[in-house]
Amino acid sequence: MTTTRAVWFFIVALTAIRLSMLATTDLEFDEAHYWMWSERLAPAYFSKGPGIAFAMCASTAVFGANEFGVRFFCPVLAAGTSLLLFYFARRLFSATAGLWAVIALNVTPIFNLGAFLMTIDALSIFFWLAAMFAFWLALERSPYFTWYWPLTGLLIGLGFLSKYTNAFELVSVLAVLALAPRLRREFARPGLCFLLAMFALCTVPPIVWNAQHAWITLTHLRSRGGVEQGFAFHPFEVLSFLGAHFLAYSPFLFLAIAWGVIASWRRVNQQFKVLFLMWFGLPVFSFYLLLSINKSAAPNWDCLAFLGFGLLAVYFWWERLEASVMLRLCASVALLVGLIMSVIALDTDLLRTAGYQLWRSDPSDRMRGWKNATRAVEKMRNDFEAQLSEKLFLIADARDRASEISFYLRDKRAEGPGHPPVYITESQDLVNQFSFWPRYDEFAELQPGTPQPGGEVYTEENGVNPFVGRDALFIRAGEKEHVPHNIRAAFQSTEPVGTIEVRRYGKVLRTWQVFLCRNYRTLPL
Repeated sequence: MTTTRAVWFFIVALTAIRLSMLATTDLEFDEAHYWMWSERLAPAYFSKGPGIAFAMCASTAVFGANEFGVRFFCPVLAAGTSLLLFYFARRLFSATAGLWAVIALNVTPIFNLGAFLMTIDALSIFFWLAAMFAFWLALERSPYFTWYWPLTGLLIGLGFLSKYTNAFELVSVLAVLALAPRLRREFARPGLCFLLAMFALCTVPPIVWNAQHAWITLTHLRSRGGVEQGFAFHPFEVLSFLGAHFLAYSPFLFLAIAWGVIASWRRVNQQFKVLFLMWFGLPVFSFYLLLSINKSAAPNWDCLAFLGFGLLAVYFWWERLEASVMLRLCASVALLVGLIMSVIALDTDLLRTAGYQLWRSDPSDRMRGWKNATRAVEKMRNDFEAQLSEKLFLIADARDRASEISFYLRDKRAEGPGHPPVYITESQDLVNQFSFWPRYDEFAELQPGTPQPGGEVYTEENGVNPFVGRDALFIRAGEKEHVPHNIRAAFQSTEPVGTIEVRRYGKVLRTWQVFLCRNYRTLPL
């Protein structure tokens, strides 16, 4: 009981610290984009299920559309994942092993970033571990039916609605049942049917949405995996994939996990715990390792695998650590290195305070400078509107800038229901979620009996474009003199009117070029 209280105290204290940090930086651009999703709820989106949007919608409804409101569930989900890990490890091994598993998890850099930035991984990891624990509890009661079976299916489904990779957990479930002889009879029992049925229900929203939107998610996922360009063997991509894990998980912790997993393979058919944990990591990791033969995957793509692998490493190392003072010393060093890397990852200014200069790009810059740059854009828009005596609409060159500007604009001023505050450059290609929201190049259908305006640009598909004749500000990254062809062709004239530069510690953090685009005419047919 003492160990359990220590774990609860550790997690509550850490969660309080994490909550206090949420508003200390600007949103990262994925967070800003997901916030835009939460403002326009749907059964699914261009690249993901609706889980992240509904979570953000709930938190911002309570705390407001600010950094704290957007990120509120990050530390909460990290705390939930930590508690699940402790109780699962306690059930598998011992309370002390669970305590150290929780500590190891919470000094891992990639987990600490996930506890600060509200992305799909926080939800995905929580539901994956919850489903794995529920499935274990269902197996403990075999051959008797228990509601842990449908609960497992529901948790896998909720994970799927957060990150489609969570569907691999079905492979893990089926592999465990097939490879453990005493469990093969579960294929003929109702528990597995209930599990699959609950999961199937959760797949309905994204399937329906994709059927209505040209199955765009499948196209996007093929593109992300690099499969569209053909498949070939690129050994340096594999090395890059594995090498990135040493940074994301910290070198010694990742080495300990890899060693523990590889060394446990010979026991996979001898001990059920090893088989169970191995197969809750192997499918996801193998899939992304295979993809990385062609194009390196990001280290967070296969993070689900390291819940099972991490517990497997705990199982492998625990008795050895208890028996060896030297191994305990090495483990302490590994945890300390992970903690230092996590702290630096969350605040690279600590390196500057210590006298070190970052000569390469600072990853933390993804969370800096957006608010100040947007304030400058808004001031520029207000000045031109006063000068021209008309309202301008805003266009950005990419969804990152469009999302960040949309979030940090004080006067968001959407042009109509569902319209984003900032558009991206018009295109016939479906490039991201902006392609499915109302756009400035769309024609509104004329109601029956409404006089049809003259002019060819007004009559495409028997509709009218309300943006025709209006002026806009176009914002792009860098300092290029020209705007994209789709902007030049759609407006009567374009001219650069300013450069926005955000500096930090004497280094240029962000540079935006702003163009005044006059008299929108739509793209020529």
